Amino acid sequence: MTPHAYDAVVIGAGPNGLVAANHLVDAGRSVLVLEAQSEPGGAVRSDRELHPDFVQDTFSAFYPLAAASPWIQGMRLEEHGLVWRHAPAVLGHPLPDGRWALQHRDRTITAALLEAQQPGDGDAWLGLCEQWDVIGEHLVGALLTPFPPVRHAAGGLLRLRRAGGAGFVRDLLTPLTDFSRIRFEGDAPALLLAGNAGHADIPLSAPGSTLFGLLMTMLGQTVGFPVPEGGAGQLIAALARRLAAKGGHLRCDSEVVRIEVEGGRAVGVRLADGERIAARIVVADVVAPTLFGGLVAEAELPSRVAKGMRGFQLDPGTVKVDWALSGPIPWASPPAYAPGTFHMADSPEQLAIALQQVAARTIPDKPFLLGGQMTTSDPTRSPAGTESAWAYTHVPQDVAHDAGGDGLTGRWDRDECERFADRMQGRIEALAPGFGSRVIARRVLGPHELQARDANLLGGAINGGTAQLHQELIFRPVPGLGRAETGIKGLYLGSASAHPGGGVHGAPGMNAARAALLHDRLRLRRR
Repeated sequence: MTPHAYDAVVIGAGPNGLVAANHLVDAGRSVLVLEAQSEPGGAVRSDRELHPDFVQDTFSAFYPLAAASPWIQGMRLEEHGLVWRHAPAVLGHPLPDGRWALQHRDRTITAALLEAQQPGDGDAWLGLCEQWDVIGEHLVGALLTPFPPVRHAAGGLLRLRRAGGAGFVRDLLTPLTDFSRIRFEGDAPALLLAGNAGHADIPLSAPGSTLFGLLMTMLGQTVGFPVPEGGAGQLIAALARRLAAKGGHLRCDSEVVRIEVEGGRAVGVRLADGERIAARIVVADVVAPTLFGGLVAEAELPSRVAKGMRGFQLDPGTVKVDWALSGPIPWASPPAYAPGTFHMADSPEQLAIALQQVAARTIPDKPFLLGGQMTTSDPTRSPAGTESAWAYTHVPQDVAHDAGGDGLTGRWDRDECERFADRMQGRIEALAPGFGSRVIARRVLGPHELQARDANLLGGAINGGTAQLHQELIFRPVPGLGRAETGIKGLYLGSASAHPGGGVHGAPGMNAARAALLHDRLRLRRR
């Protein structure tokens, strides 16, 4: 092997890229990971730029999917320095009347809290958990394996009758707004489910919303919403240390500008400085619009991929605000257990309206907030008695209106970002009077800034493309793919743009690595 040739090159050192690289090196392949940024991680990074005493998670923060992922768990990252931490409660949703919809990792505590607000909802919650106990393992397994998920589909069918049979399938396909009304009397369970569904861009009135909301909620009930001790970047550091220990190589500040294709096969990559690196396997942890028609010229793409990408749809943009606080968030009505994650909407109906506004190209007047109390979750994040906190919300990729009346246009320059951050902060202040007085420092990351820090976050889209049904399964990223193969031999899509989509679970990277190894073994046998 020459200094500039490897069995496999992985483009991008996000979690998917590093999972793929680790699996390839485990299989005995020589592997080089190339990362354009000055540090690895993609959308899993942490920093101290807001305040030297505070660790902020730059992008993502809580990792239930990583805790449930057989691919990440199978890498035994605890042996490479990773430590998971949990807040006293998984998730809290404060309401204007002083109540909280609160989820504890202990289902019986969650049920008791729900029962106290609405008799019957506690038993209904435990019944939902029992259904998940029967079939949840196979639903998660089907999500995190290549399509079609034959083994987990078979296992799920064997358990389906015990989980409720056709009625359970109907429930999964029912829009979440209807499912919540059918299963529960009070609004607290609906808020927990709807808030978790709001992590994706599936309207709560659309099929698929119940499946996603139930998945995230039941993960919170079974594995919790853990965080890496010391910051999100520690998850990436553990993956990188494991890769190095196994003999893999990682290079940062190494931007790939072209994937070289000869005779319909990927043969290597070219960097911005002109360096060429040969490889018979290329895994791209790259968002689909950057890969197809970008790193690979449109003329070199299979016609169905080139045609399909013309209809590719991004998920909404994001505005994220980080705070260094002099004390805990001063909730007007403190929760019974301090949650790591909090969601903010006045009611299930108002949450649904905020999501509908984004879908209608409107900046919400009362944005639905997803937030984190990081020192509550991991005391190493800031000095004792303080809080490292954040919140984000989705905004349209293409803005037509501002329902808030501030005349925001979607330019998302510094002025617009700060004014919208004031709107977000006002939502917290209304339920936590005095919040603003505890702000030591604030950072606002709008769609342009997010993309500048991670090129995969096009327009601030964090999930590699919409999670709605028309761009999932065999339609992800374009109709007819649904797997890591790209139609170009030796090139595999291993980013969130591939099945099963966004979230830190490593499945797109693992699916790409497994497909690459299968084809590589067949190719070597034919020699």
